Order: sequence, then C-alpha cells, then structure tokens
Amino acid sequence: MSTEVSEIGRRTNERPDESALARGVFVHEFGLCESANVGSGTRVWAFSHVLDGAIIGQDCNLGDGSFVEGGAVLGDRVVVKNGASVWAGVTLEDDVFAGPNVVFTNDRVPRAAPYRTPADAWLPTLVRTGATLGANATILCGLTIGRHALVAAGCVVTGDVPAHAIVRGSPARQAGWICLCGGRVDDELRCDQCAREYRKESDGLHVESDG
Repeated sequence: MSTEVSEIGRRTNERPDESALARGVFVHEFGLCESANVGSGTRVWAFSHVLDGAIIGQDCNLGDGSFVEGGAVLGDRVVVKNGASVWAGVTLEDDVFAGPNVVFTNDRVPRAAPYRTPADAWLPTLVRTGATLGANATILCGLTIGRHALVAAGCVVTGDVPAHAIVRGSPARQAGWICLCGGRVDDELRCDQCAREYRKESDGLHVESDG
C-alpha cells in the first residue's frame, strides 16, 4: 500500500496508519485505524474507522464503511461487512460474521444530552463464537447470540438466541436449528447434510458426534 498522502488525505490531514502497518495490519489509504490493539492480518478497508480503545483480534476483515467504536471487542477471524457499526459494549467472539448494515445497540432508552444514559449504564451485547448475523439485522442490547446461531437478514432480535438456533422475522422467532456446516438440523437433532448429531441443553444445541 502506498504511504503517500492521497488527495483525500491532503484535504483531511489523514494518512494510512503507519503503526498499524508495523503490526501487520492492513489499512486502506482511505481507512482509519486509531487503535493499537489490532491483531496481525486484520484488514481495514476504505472509509472504515476503528476508534482508539477498540480491541480487535487477528485476521479480521472490516468492510468498506464499517465502524468499530472504542470499547468494542472483536475476536479472531471476525468479518464485519460494509456499513456495519460495532458500538462500545459489543463483543463479537471468534469467527463471527456480521453482514452488511448490521445494527448493534448499547442503550435501551437513547436520549440526546442532557438526558442521555451514562456510559456505565449501557447494556453489553455478546455474540458467541461462529454466529452469523444476516444483512440489515438489528440486535438490541443486553442480549446474547449463541454459538453458531444464524440470525436471518432483516431480523429485529429482542431476546437471547440459543446456540445453533435459526431466527427470523421482526421480532425474531426461532425457525429451526443449524449445523456447523450450514445444513439444517432435523427433529432428531441430526444434520441433513453432514450427519452430525446434536444434543439439546439449556443454552441450545451441542455437538454429540461428528457423524
């Protein structure tokens, strides 16, 4: 990547982040990475902005126009697609996929000053390992999205989602179970594609055998 100041850089006084480059982080010349806590192999694409205080693991991909606020935490190999914003208090564990324009929240009663909720009263959101959030999904704060769950495009998620659950609609409702491989899990808790078998526990499905 060129380290020369671009035309936009000349107007805004911004440069590709040299400290990020030294850590093995790719920052597009029209991207901005202010955090020192970004793992090697992570890519920050054009018009994306990572604020100071964000924690991002290795080999993540932040698509064009995405935003990660200070206080957000991303694990390894997380994908945040174009136009999605990850706010303070949101944690995306390893291998989470957040589709285009996914909306996170951190305040149940947002107000402008002087009535705004103090930051220490914001509600955290946890998206567990391997979960997929479809394009334009909205995730209310204070919730947990379980491991390898699938949130369908356009959902409005207002409650916790069990591990391996498929949810869809507004408000989101469960519409089945999904396997690690992406196949549907049938009523016998067996994947119709790879033959993995599952058992049901209080937090959702767990792999019983690899088929």
